[in-house]
Amino acid sequence: MVRGGTNKTRDRVLQFIRSFMAEKGYSPSVGDIVTGCGLSSPNLAQYHLNVLEREGVVRRAPGVFRSIQIVQKANVEVPLLGVIAAGAPIPVPESGNWVESAEEMLDLSRELVGDGEYLFALKVRGRSMIDACVMDGDIVVMEAAQTAVDGDMVAVWLKDEHEVTLKRIYREKGHIRLQPANRQMEPLYVDPDNVAIQGRVVAVIRKYAR
Repeated sequence: MVRGGTNKTRDRVLQFIRSFMAEKGYSPSVGDIVTGCGLSSPNLAQYHLNVLEREGVVRRAPGVFRSIQIVQKANVEVPLLGVIAAGAPIPVPESGNWVESAEEMLDLSRELVGDGEYLFALKVRGRSMIDACVMDGDIVVMEAAQTAVDGDMVAVWLKDEHEVTLKRIYREKGHIRLQPANRQMEPLYVDPDNVAIQGRVVAVIRKYAR
């Protein structure tokens, strides 16, 4: 019970720091935290700040007044939602959407996946993108998007066929070319009205067998 209460208090301290900085534009003092969180003493506020600092949630410059900074999380959790074909398109249930609940959550660094907000991951099935270093069994991390520029590697939903595929997209006169990155495979030529872009590839993850 004590531990749970302590964690709740620490969460309250962190939320107060965030709210204070958003409103004031500078960090709170220890006295501000004591008052804002209804704590019994400055020592208790210092205790929670020390724990937050050890956990890497905040940082402070020693001896500097109002020096609390929120440390942005270096990693992001990305849901793995299913399979995408790198080859012949494959059917996907639920009118082109992947499963609503994640098979698993991938803890990935922002350095790898960038700053996109709406990220999801899919397991690759097939070899049509091997010349782009995307192999069968790899995981592609996608940023949800409905548009793309020519040459982007995208997840494309073929509306009439109720199928999805991973290809590079090119807009040409009268059609869209979905280009594999495999010299042994031919491109797909589809009507623009039959294409719905679901996302752009921002990273590729490979798990090596031991």
